[in-house]
Amino acid sequence: MDYSYIFRSAKIKKDSLKATGFTTSDDNSYEMGVPVSNGSFKADITLVLSDQTLTVQLFDSATGEKYPLFDIPSHGAFVASLREEVQKIIDDIKTKCFESNDLKDDYIAWIKSKFEAEPDYPWPDDAPYSFVFRCPNEKWFALVMRIKYRQLALTGDENVWVVNMKADQDAIPNLIDHKSIFPAWHMNKKHWITILLTAVTDFNKLCELTEKSFTLVNKA
Repeated sequence: MDYSYIFRSAKIKKDSLKATGFTTSDDNSYEMGVPVSNGSFKADITLVLSDQTLTVQLFDSATGEKYPLFDIPSHGAFVASLREEVQKIIDDIKTKCFESNDLKDDYIAWIKSKFEAEPDYPWPDDAPYSFVFRCPNEKWFALVMRIKYRQLALTGDENVWVVNMKADQDAIPNLIDHKSIFPAWHMNKKHWITILLTAVTDFNKLCELTEKSFTLVNKA
């Protein structure tokens, strides 16, 4: 099962991997085996830095065979309990080996200082999980909202803070990297982009693109 979504919201702390239990034969791939369900199963966890992937395969300890139901969508209580236990292991790895940094609060503070703008909540039913910042012409140049990773075609059902902003139409294809900058979610993809407000996003680049969005919208 793929847990690579972690790389979308946090930066790896490479020095913490071995202390957490990972072993490696090179400087790129790390592995760890963890007992699951009181040792009835073993979770083989593989982390590849170059590909930014984190995957888990579950094996039956008695037979050594891969347990295929772990990877197949199922509502069975037993399989669900295995997934829940593995998820706790992954969450522990994230805590110990990744640095999470939510940029939302810093980003909002920067916008307030830079543009003397305050959050506006045009959709009361969605407050406080979506709000906009407006130019002097009352058009908004940044839409901050909380969505799910899967809404950006990423693995994972976790919530993430993002911002939609306007960008030069000709520049958008080169801006999109599908790591921190994406085609606009729920908006015109020819003129808008979506940026993650997480540790994977370069804050200076985020601010630079926001200033560009302000300029484009304010002259419209």
